[in-house]
Amino acid sequence: MSRSAHPAGPRHADVLPEGHYAAPPADLNALDAKVWAQTVTRDADGVLTVAGLRVTDLAEQYGTPAYILDEADFRSRARAWRTAFGTDADVFYAGKAFLSRAVVRWLHEEGLNLDVCSGGELATALSAGMPADRIAFHGNNKSTEEIRRAVEAGVGRIVLDSFQEIVRVAHIAQSLGKRQRVQIRITVGVEAHTHEFIATAHEDQKFGIPLAGGQAAEAVRRVLQLDGLELIGIHSHIGSQIFDMSGFEVAAHRVVGLLKDIRDEHGVELPEIDLGGGLGIAYTSDDDPREPHEIAKALSEIVTRECEAARLATPRISVEPGRAIVGPTAFTLYEVGTVKPLDGLRTYVSVDGGMSDNIRTALYDAEYSVALASRTSDAEPMLSRVVGKHCESGDIVVRDAFLPADLAPGDLIAVPATGAYCRSMASNYNHVLRPPVVAVKDGEARVIVRRETEEDLLRLDVG
Repeated sequence: MSRSAHPAGPRHADVLPEGHYAAPPADLNALDAKVWAQTVTRDADGVLTVAGLRVTDLAEQYGTPAYILDEADFRSRARAWRTAFGTDADVFYAGKAFLSRAVVRWLHEEGLNLDVCSGGELATALSAGMPADRIAFHGNNKSTEEIRRAVEAGVGRIVLDSFQEIVRVAHIAQSLGKRQRVQIRITVGVEAHTHEFIATAHEDQKFGIPLAGGQAAEAVRRVLQLDGLELIGIHSHIGSQIFDMSGFEVAAHRVVGLLKDIRDEHGVELPEIDLGGGLGIAYTSDDDPREPHEIAKALSEIVTRECEAARLATPRISVEPGRAIVGPTAFTLYEVGTVKPLDGLRTYVSVDGGMSDNIRTALYDAEYSVALASRTSDAEPMLSRVVGKHCESGDIVVRDAFLPADLAPGDLIAVPATGAYCRSMASNYNHVLRPPVVAVKDGEARVIVRRETEEDLLRLDVG
């Protein structure tokens, strides 16, 4: 197929269909550095490169779709968080964003701790050599088997999420002759400025024990009475993809208020406070995330100020960045299959992946950027919707973006900032095979999570 401009579909901002769209960028070939991994650029032929490798070569060797992860970028971001918070605080990488044994080893080497929330994540962490005392175990419904394995392994902390779990963990710890370090996760009633499904600190949701009505205070009383548990702190997490620090300020005020009440009632000053994660990243040019050193300074000042007002010693702070570390380090590489212009509306660009490798657009109305990766183009911009190959009208990868009007089947396009919650939430919908994760560094590439095969799929079907 020749790369001639398609005859239909809006091109310029003054002929767009009804809705709110940014004007087409002045240069479709330009790359906004804040949404791409640090080593991504274009070579002299206009081909996207990462760590010195051309995406055309990566596609030929590893196929598409594929997640391409910049190891040096991951390590740099992990190091920036560790440095920003220093030795007087703890940084726990939130493994739910993306976890593999290679990632666990990188985290260990860069001095970060690890947060897991399932038996599978715990198994991955332990199998890759993460010291158990540097692991925190989350989850709103941990099974007895998961708790037992965590206690036996000697995880550094279990985050208690309910009254029933208090009893469950205490019983298992005592049966094993151990005293398990725990935190209590509370909900502080802060409505984070984020999507409803990822706001986690208002009362009407499944996580944590509400501060309201004295429930958190009662949870503290019960934990302090149990010999199998050592209460080391309070945990709060207010949501995800957050840019505004005001929510953390309100949360810290309420958590410190609880710490003061604990001191006044029990004569105990808890040594730790975990403010969770949820700090946002740039998915599009409109996003403006804060740097780790800015976040560390702001959180430290907030907690110190609140503790001074309450006449408490400032506890050790923990944070749990996941997306903020791995999100920007990867992009998803797709091959264009079908280009379908709809007169007066937009052009639908179908790729060889979709909601099975990135559910976030369908689930959260997430916004992404996209770029032509296998070449540059001087064609005019066309309003495009990048969609997948699944039998689902909601199978959208990038809802609205501008791509060159000469886009054609066989072209490669890349969607940046897909390191978090894409491979970890991937599925086999329509029996589509999950893509590989290819790590690149210093001109070399290696698979750290291989592509699924039909044999993998059929091996599970014992019918």
